[in-house]
Amino acid sequence: MQAGLIMLCLAYVLSQFFRAFLAVLASVLGQDIGAAPDDLALASGMWFLSFAAMQLPVGWALDHIGPRRTASWLLFLGGAGGAAVFAMATTPFHVSMAMFFIGIGCSPVLMASYYIFARQYPVARFATLAAMMLGMGSVGNLVASYPTALAVDLFGWRATLWGLALASWLVASGIFFAVQDPEKPEGGQKGSVLDLLRMPVLWAIFPLMFVCYAPSGALRGLWIGPYLSDVYGLDTGGIGLATLVMGMAMVAGTFVYGPLDRVFGSRKWVIFGGNALGVLAMLALIAVSGAPVWMPIGVMALVGFLGGSFPVVIAHGRAFVPPHLVGRGVTLLNFFGIGGVGIMQFASGRLHGSLAGGEPAAPYLAIFGFFALTLALGCVVYLFSRDSMD
Repeated sequence: MQAGLIMLCLAYVLSQFFRAFLAVLASVLGQDIGAAPDDLALASGMWFLSFAAMQLPVGWALDHIGPRRTASWLLFLGGAGGAAVFAMATTPFHVSMAMFFIGIGCSPVLMASYYIFARQYPVARFATLAAMMLGMGSVGNLVASYPTALAVDLFGWRATLWGLALASWLVASGIFFAVQDPEKPEGGQKGSVLDLLRMPVLWAIFPLMFVCYAPSGALRGLWIGPYLSDVYGLDTGGIGLATLVMGMAMVAGTFVYGPLDRVFGSRKWVIFGGNALGVLAMLALIAVSGAPVWMPIGVMALVGFLGGSFPVVIAHGRAFVPPHLVGRGVTLLNFFGIGGVGIMQFASGRLHGSLAGGEPAAPYLAIFGFFALTLALGCVVYLFSRDSMD
């Protein structure tokens, strides 16, 4: 099981990489194939949309055929195949299509590990284990920063994508041979996602799940690159360093959030407090626009750190899910979390397109305000949730 979890962690490194590397490639894709920021917002949104759309079938597959075949087959077909399509892209549409396939390939890997945690480990440790997997996998977020910028400078972006296709194939093979499927629960109980949606206790959690990852995921996944390029004139190397700083903050935030529910004896108030501070951080990002470049980079890093509540929100909802629906429960929660980022990327891309052409900072300030507003609304609804501790 440990070898299998290591392979799933490597797969999640790839997943984190693929959702974040467009920020570094923004300028070279613009030069080579004419991809504008709103084109890349669409491509990024396609990754999150396909990833989210796969969560419900992935949940069914985890409960019925197990994590080994679910994760390995999808990563091989979608991850390796999508990276190959990206390497051959000649138009922005090809990039969007490739990101759609890659999202499908990445969709099962984190949930496969969460499924194993839920089946094989004590319930009280789920939030900590989930945060550890998220934090270790976030190394991909770091690799998708300055190291990727360096690889693109040395080898070109097409060769870099071919290398990622090979890495995806190797990791998918490792999952197939190393992961062991947990035993299925006794009793043969049946159920569906509809049973979960009939649980009112989850209704106040879903809205915050929908918006909590969007500010950090969307900024790190795309907008930090065009913002620092258009407003501050940073090149690919400078953007790579900035994304590295934000990525390190996101990793740190994930590890810090993990044990806080046990430290404070509450999940609800840890989650609410962190996301309320996230609203303030987004507003601060608007306030420091035009200041020396280190200030917005620092605030973006703070947004990334505070955005690490994602696994704790999943743990909050997972505590109410019956054992025979664990696979579908965690994937349903992930559906809202990742789907929220995809929809927010589509909306932010439209917002950028409608305001582009005037003051360089104006589209980005509107995007930051949009993220702050939606996160605040999610926090308000979340106040009506019931706390959960195992």
